[in-house]
Amino acid sequence: MGRVADILKRKVAALHTIGPEASVNDAVETMVRHGVGSLVVMDGGDMVGIFTERDVLKRVALTGLPTRMTAVSQVMTREVTVVEPDLTIEECMERMTQLRVRHLPVVSGGEVVGMISIGDVVQHCLSEREVEVRHLTDYIAGRYS
Repeated sequence: MGRVADILKRKVAALHTIGPEASVNDAVETMVRHGVGSLVVMDGGDMVGIFTERDVLKRVALTGLPTRMTAVSQVMTREVTVVEPDLTIEECMERMTQLRVRHLPVVSGGEVVGMISIGDVVQHCLSEREVEVRHLTDYIAGRYS
């Protein structure tokens, strides 16, 4: 079925980050500009959290915090589950389902090397199924060698 590394190879921009002292407003603008649902929060070279659309809804919108005056560090998710590039797509899907998360940072050798989303996983699975269907169709039609 493939590995997380296979998905990262296909992505144009695999990682978007923000600093912990940036405002929530800046973080939301960054997510909108890049069309992503989460940002890895980096302090220097260290990952200190993840900021997601859910964080905006649960910790900012519902509580009425001012987005321009609230630092990302105040509302980010600090307990970050990560995956490794050699993890299978199936294991990644299981982890996302069990934890009810849609974004997982990818870490290799202690360094954040990318981000994988549930959309990336679904797209990868659909691509694999299309290849399987094409091969089976060619086999049935006698075009398979």
